[in-house]
Amino acid sequence: MRKQLKALGLLTVFAATFVACDSDDDNVIIQENTIERSSVTENYASIVFASYNDALTDATALENAINTFVADPTESNFTATKAAWLTARESYGPTEAYRFANGPIDDSDGPEGLLNAWPLDENYVDYVDGDANSGIINNPTTFPVIDKAILEGLNEVGGEANISVGYHAIEFLLWGQDLTAPDQMLAGQRPYTDFIDGGTAANQDRRRQYLAACGDLLTDHLQLMINEWQVGGAYRNTFLSLDTDVALKNMLTAIATLSKSELGGERIFVAYDNQDQEDEHSCFSDNTHRDIRLNLEGIANVFRGSYGVISGASFEDLITEENPTLGAEVSALLASAEAAVDATGIPFDLAISNPTQRPAVLAAVNALQDLGDGFVEGGSAIGLSITAE
Repeated sequence: MRKQLKALGLLTVFAATFVACDSDDDNVIIQENTIERSSVTENYASIVFASYNDALTDATALENAINTFVADPTESNFTATKAAWLTARESYGPTEAYRFANGPIDDSDGPEGLLNAWPLDENYVDYVDGDANSGIINNPTTFPVIDKAILEGLNEVGGEANISVGYHAIEFLLWGQDLTAPDQMLAGQRPYTDFIDGGTAANQDRRRQYLAACGDLLTDHLQLMINEWQVGGAYRNTFLSLDTDVALKNMLTAIATLSKSELGGERIFVAYDNQDQEDEHSCFSDNTHRDIRLNLEGIANVFRGSYGVISGASFEDLITEENPTLGAEVSALLASAEAAVDATGIPFDLAISNPTQRPAVLAAVNALQDLGDGFVEGGSAIGLSITAE
């Protein structure tokens, strides 16, 4: 396909320059593109802000649920808090499409590692099977105080898997380790009594403090993205003042990289290859199947230029205007990736371990990697040199 796409791109260069000549060759009609490239970047900025704003709204609801549970640690409040976490993941998942774009989420002081870093080494945070005394929670001698500043400062200290905060730290605190076999189709079974004084695990008060601090930090770090991307925000102003092709290159590189290397590679193929649920993105709650679908949804939002009620100029428009055949092919690759991902089994730990379900997972990997390559070819057609690695 790549050679065919490149050939189509070359033909498009000539077609865009010479549309028609009159019989005397006196006049050359030059076709001008009707889609303003700046309208694509402006639409993207609106999508990014709206997406992060929804993520903050749901994270705030999660923080409120956590605070309610910490104040009154009943089973019903525990169940409600887990439901709020699952809802919060629905709005955060698509925002992963804004990573790898030289934006504020990933820069040197960006909060990505404090929000969605994984995999998490459970015994860095709390007790694990076979070690009731592991983790920050169960070490009051070294960590006499548990608060936001302490936990943020401990994130990734001593290793990338030493994740102390973020969605997955909260997930582990709510579900605990998933110690069941994949064919049981069960998530982690942490009891709510781990948080009750005199309950099923020691240091219940510290566990409550830890959970509350993580909930508060989650909204703090998402608020940073709102501040950057809102109208008049520092990074939004910077982004919209970039050379338009530089901004477009950053945007397209991000979704190509997420599709081929990060989602297709790190988040799916590694777990598929190892057949290990510990490599799942949300391994405690068995929510990985939603992570995968939502990440792809974010890719589709950027490519199609739409999110909720927002709809505007897009990469799909630019590529299709420049080369209708290529535009249709890249759009078809996205549709194929969506179908392949939707066909993967649920839960994901069963899909990667069950012999009858594994082929569908590999098909999704291949479709996502083909999509990343398609974005590279599409970028070339509109004059952008990008990679998906």
